[in-house]
Amino acid sequence: QVELTESGGGSVPAGESLRLSCEASTTSTRNIGCMGWFRQAPGEEREPVATSHIGGGIPDYSESVKGRFIVSRDKNKNTLTLQMRSLKPEDTAMYYCAAGPARFYGGRWCFRSSDYADWGQGTQVTVSP
Repeated sequence: QVELTESGGGSVPAGESLRLSCEASTTSTRNIGCMGWFRQAPGEEREPVATSHIGGGIPDYSESVKGRFIVSRDKNKNTLTLQMRSLKPEDTAMYYCAAGPARFYGGRWCFRSSDYADWGQGTQVTVSP
């Protein structure tokens, strides 16, 4: 089992930046194939934001955040960071970190919430107009 702890959420006005961090700890020998950030707004389904294949390669982003958010991973520290810039009110949501085996579907690695086995508790991001 992988335990994930998120931090860095908060409330900011539109146009500002926030940085989310996720630390993964595991007592299992199971390899983490992918880590990613998802978000869920009230009344909405959970959606992918940015994902990272542990084996390398280019991170994947949803169209709504491409060019504004950057995901990065520190392999040695087992941390996943999401740098969010030019935040918009529609970015308001609970943000979740996730980890799971590497799965390829529809031309993308690990871009579905069903690809992930382990989830953090979430951190709230609120962007005011």
